[in-house]
Amino acid sequence: MAVLSECRPERVFYYFEQICQIPHGSGNTREISDYLAAFAREHDLDYVQDEWNNIVIYKPAFPGYEQAEPVILQGHMDMVCEKAPGVEHDFERDPLELEVDGNYVRAKGTTLGGDDGIAVAYALALLEAGDIPHPALEVLITVDEEIGLLGADHFDASVLRGRRLINLDSEEEGILLTGCAGGMSAVCTIPVKYRNTSGKVYEVRISGLLGGHSGTEIDKNRGNAHLLLGRLLYGLKKEMRLDIASLEGGQKDNVIPRECVCELVIQPEDEAKFQELLGNLQEDLRKEYAGTDEGITVSWKFLEEASEVGVLHPVSCEKVIFYLMNIPNGVQKMSGNIPGLVETSLNLGILSLEDEVLYAVASIRSSVNSAKKAVAEKVEYLTEFLGGDFERQGEYPAWEYRENSPLRDLMAEAYRKVYGKEPVIQAIHAGLECGLFYEKIPELDCISMGPDILDIHTPQERLDIASTQRVWEYLLKVLASLR
Repeated sequence: MAVLSECRPERVFYYFEQICQIPHGSGNTREISDYLAAFAREHDLDYVQDEWNNIVIYKPAFPGYEQAEPVILQGHMDMVCEKAPGVEHDFERDPLELEVDGNYVRAKGTTLGGDDGIAVAYALALLEAGDIPHPALEVLITVDEEIGLLGADHFDASVLRGRRLINLDSEEEGILLTGCAGGMSAVCTIPVKYRNTSGKVYEVRISGLLGGHSGTEIDKNRGNAHLLLGRLLYGLKKEMRLDIASLEGGQKDNVIPRECVCELVIQPEDEAKFQELLGNLQEDLRKEYAGTDEGITVSWKFLEEASEVGVLHPVSCEKVIFYLMNIPNGVQKMSGNIPGLVETSLNLGILSLEDEVLYAVASIRSSVNSAKKAVAEKVEYLTEFLGGDFERQGEYPAWEYRENSPLRDLMAEAYRKVYGKEPVIQAIHAGLECGLFYEKIPELDCISMGPDILDIHTPQERLDIASTQRVWEYLLKVLASLR
């Protein structure tokens, strides 16, 4: 029996539940793309599916709207795959386990993929319906948005005729987005060497943080597990002989890491001091992050006393700690033009100690291209100073605010009619694909909107059911107005 059968709009939640049965993490989108192509064939709709798995589905205008310009409805089909500690879930094979929790839809122990599965569900419900007034629709669903807007970057926009685009990848009802930050992934590889030593081996874990989206929640003072681990390692090194055997944390550069774990080797005479220092650090961090990460935990577990274990060479150990203590992280600058908007930020999202390198990936965002470049150069200089290599990946442009936007004016008027109040019109620090389409399509007029989705990119992600209904009704009002 369908879990979401009582949720409204019925067909929107029907398709959302269908989508959640298909694994569709970033980089694993062929099956969901083929599902969308099969949907188009089943409903006798023309479509284009490219080699990247991006898909465009076309629907003719509703009677009376034949002379209206086409409108592009756009979202992405991939999701961020995160799960709570201890949860067994294979994102490559397993469907999401949905539940209705009061006013919300969520997935048990994992991310929900409301970002941006709800856009796909809205689109399919519109494409299926025969009684909804609208201009000709060009529904564009891209891939791999969450790992650098890769699908949008490689998309051939010549298959689109529309010059009005409604992006459905916003997560806050009542806000019409008209601009966003540009960004990139900064990939750092720093060479390391190992030696053998003896001592007591401990697993040390920093956990219990909230994490979250590195664009929308970077300004909420949430702890970054990787940076806190660097602080832990530096504090221990000052007090005792310390060796690092392993280190790992985070899976996505655009997710604030909630957990990081390492294996450390200490000498038997330092064991009491070691445990005391870790306990003191937890106490300090809970005070410092009161109101955001009260549940932060520094835990340790004795593994073995080894006569020979591979650890970082002292010089390599210094390089790793130096990197973690000096890489910029979090908000770098607030906008001087838009109150409350983060202009520039960095999030160190992936960290892994491998056989020959420390591998680290950070998400850099800014609405000012020169500021984005400056932060990237700072990380590049730090990496190269430590003998490493720096690479920019998945770079995408900022979506700049346009003074003249007929679509914005029309959508604001429709909002007033539906809600009886003014919408909030603003830019956002998170990256959206609108910036890439803005470059590909001359004179494109675009706005981003969506229902309330809380704690995206975390296992606590949840989609507001009532908000989904209201935004659906608003979207229908907007489409009916686009003559």
